Amino acid sequence: MSVEKPPIKAFPVSWDQFHRDCRALAWRLSGQAPFSGIVSITRGGLVPAAIVARELGVRLIETVCISSYEEVDRKESLIVLKDIASSLTSGAHANGKGILVIDDLTDTGRTALVVRKMVPQAHFATVYAKPQGRPTVDTFVTEVSQDTWIYFPWDLDLAYVAPMSQKP
Repeated sequence: MSVEKPPIKAFPVSWDQFHRDCRALAWRLSGQAPFSGIVSITRGGLVPAAIVARELGVRLIETVCISSYEEVDRKESLIVLKDIASSLTSGAHANGKGILVIDDLTDTGRTALVVRKMVPQAHFATVYAKPQGRPTVDTFVTEVSQDTWIYFPWDLDLAYVAPMSQKP
């Protein structure tokens, strides 16, 4: 059994920075073919999907809800709690054609791979990408190292932070 090292680097992201990064993602996506709908991977993809939808003028937004559970043998399994509506996986959108899938982060890429099976022709975009997950997305804004933990604005509160240097 292999034990992964816990993340040792922290990357706190403020609301202002996250909004700027989401707009940068929209700017990168604006050069792509027009998207007729967005699928947000919940929960992390909800905020970036709203910002990108506004910037690109997309009105049709759907969610796919996936949760990870840690099993007895310490392996993480992904459970689809809510599938993508059939209106975005059939007809003119068969296999995800013309659909943009958005998440906040691709870490290992496991979630993106599950969704990609549902909509293989969709365009996948994330705000942040780690090296292991990077091959699973088509567009992202910022790459961070695999050992970095991103603290999103909805996970943070204002508090004193000690300096990195322990010198007086």
